[in-house]
Amino acid sequence: MKVGIGYGNEKDALSLGNKIAARAIEKGNIDRPDCIFAFCNGRLDYDEFFGGLQSVVGNEVPIIGGSAIGIITNDYLSYEGYPAGAAILQSDTIKHTVAAVDDLDKDAKLAGKKLAEKLSHEREGKLLLMFYDSIKIPASDNQPPVLNASSPLIKGIEQELQSNVPIIGAGLVGDYALTSTNQFCGSYVSNQSVVGIMVTGDFKPLFRIMHGCTPLDGVYHRITKIEGSVIYELDGKPIVEMIDELYGNQDWRHQHPVDLLTIGRYHGKKFEEPKEAKYVNRLITGMLPNGEGIGIFEPDFEEGTEIQFMLRDTAKMLESAKRNSAELMEQIKADGRKALFGLYIDCAGRAASYLNAKIEEASEVQKVFNRYNTPLFGFYSGVEVAPLLQKSRGLDWTGVLLVLAEQ
Repeated sequence: MKVGIGYGNEKDALSLGNKIAARAIEKGNIDRPDCIFAFCNGRLDYDEFFGGLQSVVGNEVPIIGGSAIGIITNDYLSYEGYPAGAAILQSDTIKHTVAAVDDLDKDAKLAGKKLAEKLSHEREGKLLLMFYDSIKIPASDNQPPVLNASSPLIKGIEQELQSNVPIIGAGLVGDYALTSTNQFCGSYVSNQSVVGIMVTGDFKPLFRIMHGCTPLDGVYHRITKIEGSVIYELDGKPIVEMIDELYGNQDWRHQHPVDLLTIGRYHGKKFEEPKEAKYVNRLITGMLPNGEGIGIFEPDFEEGTEIQFMLRDTAKMLESAKRNSAELMEQIKADGRKALFGLYIDCAGRAASYLNAKIEEASEVQKVFNRYNTPLFGFYSGVEVAPLLQKSRGLDWTGVLLVLAEQ
C-alpha cells in the first residue's frame, strides 16, 4: 500500500488543490491513485479546490471528504488561514466502493438507508467510512445552529446493512461560526449530503477513542422535559437557570457552542468510579433565543435519561491522546503487523486556541506516528463517529484514531 499526503494553506483554492495533489503523489510515489481523502477550511471555494485536485488526478478517482476547520498531518497542524490537505491511497489488495446520498436534512434515517443500499452488495466489507453535513441550518447572532443528527443516520445505515461492519467518520463543519458546509461525494461537490466508502481487502482496521471530560460534581440529574435535541428541564427545574447558577453569571448564554461545560451520559454502573471510556458527552450548541432551553448536538436523549454536567479537562485530554495513540501503535507492533495509514478525526473544540491551551492535543498523536514512521492524515470535525460500547454512535469532544494495519 502506498500513501501520499499533501498539505497547503493559501487563498487560491484552485492552485491549492493542484499543489496538494501533486505533493501527495510525489511524497507517496503514487503512480495509480485509487482514492483520495480531502478536506479544506470553510473559507475556501470548495468547487475550485475540488477542481484543483482533479486537475492532477483526473475525473475518475473518487475524492471523499469536504469541510474541515483544520488539517493534521505528520508535519503540519493548522486551523488558521486557509488550511487544506489530501491523502492519496494506492493498493493492489485493498478495494473500495463509494456512494453518496443527498437530502440529508429532509430525512436523516432515510438518507442512511439509501446509502447502505448502495453499499450493501459489499458483503465482505471490513470498514465503512462516512462523512456527512453537520449543519442543517447555520447559526445566527441569536440562534444556535440546527444540526443534522448522526443517530438516525447511523440507524438507517445499520438497519439496511445488517452487519457488524464498524462505522467510523464525522459530521463536517468548516468554521467555528458553524456556517454551511460542503461534502466531496466522490465525483462532485454537494451539501446536505452523506458520503460513504466501504473498504474491503487485505487489512485490519483498528481504532481508539480519545476522551477528556470530567464530571463536574458527580451529581446525576434526570431530564424531565426534552424535545428532540432541545433540553428544557432537569429535575423539574429550568436547565438554563441551573447553568446560570453553575457559571455564577449569564455570559455563557451568548456562546455558540458553549465553552467549558458539556452534558454527559454514563453507560457504566451508577456511582462506580467513573471510567472516561463509558461516557458519551454532548456539546451544548447554545441557549434558545427565548431562553427556555438549550440545544445539544444529538437528539439521542429522552425524558427520564440521567445525565451529569461535565467539564472539559485539558490535562486529561492530552493524556488520553498520548496514551491511546501509543497503546494502539504498540498493539499493532506486538501483533506482528505493520501500520499502513492513520486517519485522525479530531473535534474542533479540542484545538489549543479554542481552549486557550499551550499544547495542541493532536501534536501528541503526531509524535507517536512520527516515532513509528507511519503516514498520518487528520482533520478537525464537528461530530466524531465510531463504535463505543458495542455500538457505532456520534460522539462529541473526542478524537477518533483509525489505523489500517496489515492483515
